[in-house]
Amino acid sequence: MEYHRKLLLAWSFGAFAIIHLVQAQPDQQGFISLDCGLSPSESPYTDPVTGLIFSSDADFIQSGKRGEVGDDESYTYKQFKDLRYFPDGVRNCYNLTVNKAISYLIRAGFSYGNYDGLNISPRFHMHIGPNMWTSVVVGSESYREIIYMSKSNLLQICLVKTGETIPMISTLELRPLRNDSYMTQFGPLDLIFRRTYTSDTFGYIRYPDDVLDRIWDRYNWFETDVNTTLNVTSFNPFAVPDAVSRSGITPRNSSSPLFFYASPKEKSGKINVYFHFADIQVLKAYDTREFDILLDGTVIRKAYTPKVLQSETIYNISPQKCINSCDLDLVQTQRSTLPPLINAIEAFDVLEFPYAETNQNDVTAMKNIEAIYGLNMISWQGDPCVPEVLKWEEILRKFPTEFRGNEFPTEFRGNEFPRKLRGPPVRRKGPRNIPRENFLGIFRWTFRWSNPQKFRRNVLRNFYREFPRNRALGKFRGMSPSDCEFNTQVLGEGGFGIVYHGSLNGTQPIAVKLLSQSSVQGYKEFKAEVELLLRVHHVNLVSLVGYCDEEGHLALIYEYAPNGDLKQHLSGERGGSPLKWSSRLKIAIETAQGLEYLQTGCKPPMVHRDVKTTNILLDEHFHAKLADFGLSRSFPIGGEAHVSTAVAGTPGYLDPE
Repeated sequence: MEYHRKLLLAWSFGAFAIIHLVQAQPDQQGFISLDCGLSPSESPYTDPVTGLIFSSDADFIQSGKRGEVGDDESYTYKQFKDLRYFPDGVRNCYNLTVNKAISYLIRAGFSYGNYDGLNISPRFHMHIGPNMWTSVVVGSESYREIIYMSKSNLLQICLVKTGETIPMISTLELRPLRNDSYMTQFGPLDLIFRRTYTSDTFGYIRYPDDVLDRIWDRYNWFETDVNTTLNVTSFNPFAVPDAVSRSGITPRNSSSPLFFYASPKEKSGKINVYFHFADIQVLKAYDTREFDILLDGTVIRKAYTPKVLQSETIYNISPQKCINSCDLDLVQTQRSTLPPLINAIEAFDVLEFPYAETNQNDVTAMKNIEAIYGLNMISWQGDPCVPEVLKWEEILRKFPTEFRGNEFPTEFRGNEFPRKLRGPPVRRKGPRNIPRENFLGIFRWTFRWSNPQKFRRNVLRNFYREFPRNRALGKFRGMSPSDCEFNTQVLGEGGFGIVYHGSLNGTQPIAVKLLSQSSVQGYKEFKAEVELLLRVHHVNLVSLVGYCDEEGHLALIYEYAPNGDLKQHLSGERGGSPLKWSSRLKIAIETAQGLEYLQTGCKPPMVHRDVKTTNILLDEHFHAKLADFGLSRSFPIGGEAHVSTAVAGTPGYLDPE
């Protein structure tokens, strides 16, 4: 019962969509299997060892060159013969179509084989979207593997050059998993090891034995082997293959515990460990097998008894912080007559991905502009805005004259790009070359048209076809009232004004903050909040969807937090059960992560100045989102000397200094 209580607690942190994958996948449904560098004329092919169908990667990446290791080498899998290498650009990215909010096992394979004759192992980084996944040093055949829940329908896997050597890759594979199996709500899971314990260490266990195509190392732990020829069933979401569960180990000294360890890749990292059990010994009537499962001294399951010929998985709900390594112990209880038994263990680093991906409509818009004008920007790969060192450069200079006119947008902020492309510029009477304004979501662009007819014909026509007009604050843009989709439901009220509930396109929930005419704050605070939110991208900070500034009407459009603010839950205003201490701690940590990003991840750094429970919003998964940046201020940097000393914020929540 304790285990199930903890499991339900873990699921309460996130609304997991359960994908019912069948036990057998003869058609490899949902698999993406790329042989990188394979000639399209040789694609696809069926791997003779696994039966997996591999295709060329040519349709999934726009850069790189094909390479081949040679015919005189011996390979475990055919995919390691070909490779793709990237001598040009810093970041080169694969673009893969996936299902949003589904967990995927992502595996990248590498084999150098001295293909370039330099005999120098390539060193580089792998990114998923804007976030660094892993460092790679390529020698002989090796894999990097991560379990990641996709945030959109486009997944970008990037190789990033970090030194003098040239990044390369041999194979890239994606396998969909059930969302109720591996826990990704605390962060993506970077594989440390996946072992099945047996004295028979020949080869790996993977597809078709494992329908999810996990690669299991056969590992000899020099304990007592236990084997069976009987079938072992698996009804849980992990679908441990029969080939894994039919072998296991017990301690060589039957009165001793079973000891293992897991070392995170960082010296002080956090790990999740998945213990897979099935009792494959025939028990006598008076026999009992019972043991405690400990992770670095913490009992994660007490008095556990494995099921006979049925696989079951036990794991730690919260990531365990390890200094150098964590001990994994199975300790026999006093009433047990048999020693512990285990079949397999998986250990993962729990990674932190701090950067939120740029809205995909932004990226698509820029790529369409690139395609329309044939710009062929090799640097325009991956996320355009983050991380800072890899943002898309030369955006302004590369646009053709007929698009930017005589003067390109005067309010193009830093490295940002419009959240939406929302229809044609607002037409106003006057001379041909006076500025015309167009609200493009999060930005306001000002164009000077040297040739407005050519502009409309060559650019806007394509925009209209690709991007249907989004509904927004219609009356502030001269549109009909029917386009205005925020209602009278009040979400909150502050010094700025009232916050209403609304929607974009009738589907995307939003929060609309309207500036009150009697507000003690005004255009200065409005402008400050917009400028600040344009620069911040973090999972624990509220995202700005759009804004309006026309004819004295000011409004900010934010992402909607369906679970309200923290104060409502602490005070009982929303009803329901009180927040558990584990949830409160998680919210506090996530709020601190948002503040840390503001103060260390932003340039210049920012201080919020009004952190309180009403400004900590909770999304549908109860993830904390820090809001209300109108009072934020930037720290002085470099040679700047000015520091604002004006008192601002809410009494009782101000720093005493």
